[in-house]
Amino acid sequence: MPRRPDPSLDKRVLDAAWRLWKGGDKRLSLRSLARAAGTNTPAIYRHFRGRKEILRALLLRLRHDLYQRMAASATMVDAFDAYLDFALHHPREYQMFYEHQYELLAKWRPGRSARDREKLPAFFWGLNKLADELGGSPESHIPLAVTLWALVHGTASLLISRAVEEELEAEMRAESRRAVRVLMDAAAKR
Repeated sequence: MPRRPDPSLDKRVLDAAWRLWKGGDKRLSLRSLARAAGTNTPAIYRHFRGRKEILRALLLRLRHDLYQRMAASATMVDAFDAYLDFALHHPREYQMFYEHQYELLAKWRPGRSARDREKLPAFFWGLNKLADELGGSPESHIPLAVTLWALVHGTASLLISRAVEEELEAEMRAESRRAVRVLMDAAAKR
């Protein structure tokens, strides 16, 4: 009698991959993944083409989680805090995410195709939020959105890398948040 497909296998594999991935990209072998998910490598290959597809699924999951946290924010300043909190609570995943995300961002050019919105949901959410808060079209806020992203990403990266002395971390966060407000106020006056 043929085996029935396990409907929970995708989730089990991705949950196990997430745990292994947090330990470091190199630990995510299909053999260790099969063990951690309570299955075997042929079963994984029936659901995923290989390690690269599993990593892609993890990046999509991470991107979705970040987007959900930002989208729950009432203002761009709140979104800045949500983004920073996410990065600082998931430092390894955040760093790995951007190792792969840079490739996507390097190829992106301003445009509003459905595919762009799908690849960069938090960025397009931010454009719409800026338009809501400041007026104008979402596209008119691309320079500000990129500047705000550079500010929050730079702050997150510096704090994650421990390049800032511990006693200055709270001050850096507060000053970065204040910088977001200053940029938003300046944009509102234009």
